[in-house]
Amino acid sequence: MEQRVFGRTNQRVSVVGLGTWQLGADWGEVKEEDALAVLDAAVESGVTFFDTADVYGDGRSEQLIGRYLRVRPDADILVATKMGRRVALDPALYTLDNFRAWTDRSRTNLGVDTLDLVQLHCPPTPVYASDAVFDALDTLVEEQRIAAYGVSVETCEEALTAIARPGTASVQIIFNAFRLKPLEAVLPAAAEAGVGIIARVPLASGLLSGKYTKDTAFPADDHRTYNRHGEAFDQGETFSGVDYASGVEAAAEFSKLAPEGATPAQTALRWIIQQPGVSSVIPGARSPEQARANADAAALAPLPDATLDAVGELYDSGIRAQVHHRW
Repeated sequence: MEQRVFGRTNQRVSVVGLGTWQLGADWGEVKEEDALAVLDAAVESGVTFFDTADVYGDGRSEQLIGRYLRVRPDADILVATKMGRRVALDPALYTLDNFRAWTDRSRTNLGVDTLDLVQLHCPPTPVYASDAVFDALDTLVEEQRIAAYGVSVETCEEALTAIARPGTASVQIIFNAFRLKPLEAVLPAAAEAGVGIIARVPLASGLLSGKYTKDTAFPADDHRTYNRHGEAFDQGETFSGVDYASGVEAAAEFSKLAPEGATPAQTALRWIIQQPGVSSVIPGARSPEQARANADAAALAPLPDATLDAVGELYDSGIRAQVHHRW
C-alpha cells in the first residue's frame, strides 16, 4: 500500500489506516477475538496506521491494540491515540500534570514507553489559543512520554489555529464527500506547513456505503441512534452532521458514481485519498472482511475529473446548506 510522509514526524503511514473507535464497543458489542482479527486483517492488507483514543471503551481499544502488537512485534505500526475526553471539557483541566497522568495511562494500556502520537481530543475551542497547553505538549515530547503531538478538531477554524503552532505534527478532521469545507483552507494550509492530515468519519458513519435506507434501525447503544442530533457529543461525528433522511438520498446518488468493480465505500475512500494534503484516511471496520475491503480502496485507479465534479455537484445541491456554515 502507498505510504505517505506523516506531517512533521518524518515517519510514513499507509494512505488507508484503521480507526478503532468501534473496537471499544461504543458502536455495539465487539468480542475480543473479533477485534484482534480486524487488526490482523488490516495489517496483512498493508495498513501501518492505527488511530485510537483513551476514551474508546474507556481504554479497551488501546488495550486491544497493545495486546495485538505484543504478539505481532514485526508489525511496523504507528499508533495515534487521543486524550482529554475522559474529564469535563473545561480548559482549566488541560494542564501538564493532567497530560502526564493521561498519557501515562495510555502508555500502560498500549504497553509502550513512548506514545507515537497523542492528539488533543476535540478540546474546548479556547484550548487552541493557549500557549501553556502547547508548552505542556512540548514538555511531554522532551520527557519522551510522547514522540509527537497533534489535534483532533471539530471545525476548520480550530484546525487552522492548530496548524499555525510550530509543534503540531498532525490535524485530524472530519472530511468526506459530504463534508468538503476542509478543501478550501485547511488542506492547503496543512500542506504548506508540513502538517499531516488524518481524515476521520470518511464514510459519514456508514452513509456513503450506500447500504442504509430511511428505515434502517441501529442498536440503542450505537451513536447513530443516541447522538443523531448531538445529544451526547458533537453532531458532526454522527453522519457528518447531515440529516439522516437527506443523507440516505444523497448516498444513493453517490453510489451511482462508483466505478466498475468498486463499492460505494471504496469509492468514498478513494476520493479522500486523492485529495492533496491528506496523509491517511481512517475508516473503522467491524470485521476482517471490512478491513480488507477498506484497504483495497488504496489500489483503485484515481477517480476521473467527471466523478470529482459530480461529487462537488452532489454536495452543492443538497448537503452544503446543512453543514457548511457549522464546521
